[in-house]
Amino acid sequence: MTVKITKPEINVREKISELDKPSGTAGQAMLAAETPQQQFNLIGAGRRNIIINGDMRIAQRGTSATGVTATGYYATDRMAFYEANSGTYTVRQDNNSGLAEFPHYHHVIATTADTSLGSTELVSGLFYKIEGNDLQHLGYGTPGAKHTTLSFWVRTNVPGDYTVSIYKTFGSPRVVAPIYTIEQAGVWQYVTLVIPPDTNTGILNSNSDGLAFYFNLSSGSSYTATEAPSWSSYTTGNWSGGHTAHWGKTTNDYWHITGLQFEVGNIATPFEHRSYGEELALCQRYFWRLDRVTGGGNTIGIGSNYSNSIFYINYPNTMRAAPSVSKVGTNLSIYSNVTRYQNPTFNGVGAGNGIVGTRLLFALSGTRGNAIHIDLDNDDTYFNFDAEL
Repeated sequence: MTVKITKPEINVREKISELDKPSGTAGQAMLAAETPQQQFNLIGAGRRNIIINGDMRIAQRGTSATGVTATGYYATDRMAFYEANSGTYTVRQDNNSGLAEFPHYHHVIATTADTSLGSTELVSGLFYKIEGNDLQHLGYGTPGAKHTTLSFWVRTNVPGDYTVSIYKTFGSPRVVAPIYTIEQAGVWQYVTLVIPPDTNTGILNSNSDGLAFYFNLSSGSSYTATEAPSWSSYTTGNWSGGHTAHWGKTTNDYWHITGLQFEVGNIATPFEHRSYGEELALCQRYFWRLDRVTGGGNTIGIGSNYSNSIFYINYPNTMRAAPSVSKVGTNLSIYSNVTRYQNPTFNGVGAGNGIVGTRLLFALSGTRGNAIHIDLDNDDTYFNFDAEL
């Protein structure tokens, strides 16, 4: 006699949801994950945050810049400011957010208002670029391109609808511009934005910019004609469709951001905190400031005196590209044997300026072949090495 036994099919997820003991927020997220990679991301395995200095701790350039009227890097490392209007701004790094996890934040304040927003005017409180080298795992330009999630904490005194324009130029320019809403003035708000993949065009595998993120604060009518919830060919009109907030039309309007994370997957995971030393090293790939020890003279190395005096220097970390080098301040001395040359003319960098080191050139009289060393005599004198995207 043959006995045939059959067992009903069981939907494990449904059965777990029926248990009296709740699975909690984390458990629900694991159940909602559609792929092993999403579950891998949720348990925090591996490196997740593609953004550098997302907790806004590093500020090698200083903590505040006033009278800002142009696009550039001013305070918090890797966080640029974009302006194409008639306002004036202060850009700074602050450390009193009130958020236990993120004491530091990036702060933009309007010191001269732009009361009438022109159709082609645009202000982005934060402008961030990522190297193409660091984005190849997204698989853009292929059928397997991945979803990504952008998350951050934001606070402003101007509620309304804002956009983040994500832009790439490889092939032909393309843009996606998700919308988020600030519900209440003066209150920190956590925002998560799921970014659809772009199967149309890839990202150049190089040390140039792969993706650029513009956190728009005010956007003229030329840019807001059409919403772009998915990747589209860039036009002026679809840059920030759906953006209605007019930030900066009143003096002292402010905008704060911290806890910025960009990661693979369609679920925002907890912020990935890295050590201060690791975060600083990542920032120094793009910018490095050589200055003295506060409170005393600082000998920064040795060199030789020939047609120019040549001072050899190695960077603390390999830079993205050969940097531009500038000297700030006049309190510098070069010593050649027993002779002191105060504030000699800086002639830029010599042949061989590269990604691991360079030669600083100074106009220096005296006997050729003498060994030299350089002292930075005051805190207001330093060298900037800039390889930003």
